[in-house]
Amino acid sequence: MGSLAFDIAHLLAGGLVLVSFMLLYQDRLSALVNVFALHALVLALSVAWQAFVQDAPHLYVTALIAVAFKVLVVPLALHRIIRQLGIHREIETVVGIGPTMLAGMGLVALSMAVILKITPEADPLAREDLAFALAVLLLGLLLMVTRRNAVSQVIGFMSLENGLILAATGALGMPLVVEISVAFSILIAFIVIGVFLFRIRERFDTVDTSALDAFRGERQ
Repeated sequence: MGSLAFDIAHLLAGGLVLVSFMLLYQDRLSALVNVFALHALVLALSVAWQAFVQDAPHLYVTALIAVAFKVLVVPLALHRIIRQLGIHREIETVVGIGPTMLAGMGLVALSMAVILKITPEADPLAREDLAFALAVLLLGLLLMVTRRNAVSQVIGFMSLENGLILAATGALGMPLVVEISVAFSILIAFIVIGVFLFRIRERFDTVDTSALDAFRGERQ
């Protein structure tokens, strides 16, 4: 059972990294939102498996929160925002998809090298899950900095937060009170972000963040 638990945990954590690359590859907003829902689903499966392996029932609640908010509520709300803003178009990128994917592979390699080097005495399951979690976090940051559209940057931020949850559950698990507070914080932040996006659209007639630079007098 120990070997099977190890393999399944790594399959799910590695799958989350793979879906992060899928996020980087998308060039349409609707497809990006759908892939984020898949990202959250894989996270929920990984957390549920960790709950089983660690015999930590409170992590099942974390998995249910991820399914409810990130697989269902958040993607549906983002699709609604996209329709309301009328932004059915391709995502503008700072650099091309090819260089972005190469940078992503470099970040994954960096994550593995750093975590495996600084945690030689840690539990093998925990240390390798931490390496995957750091990779997911860095890929989320990469998504944020390589996309100009505000909606895609929001998705990058939420995928980054998925990496933090994977790290916490893979190590020792988070106390239930922290998980609930994180869920409500994300929900509140999402409401604020939704209002913010509508204000951008109303003021600048676009959600391309380069318009903000132009408004401040910055030229690319």
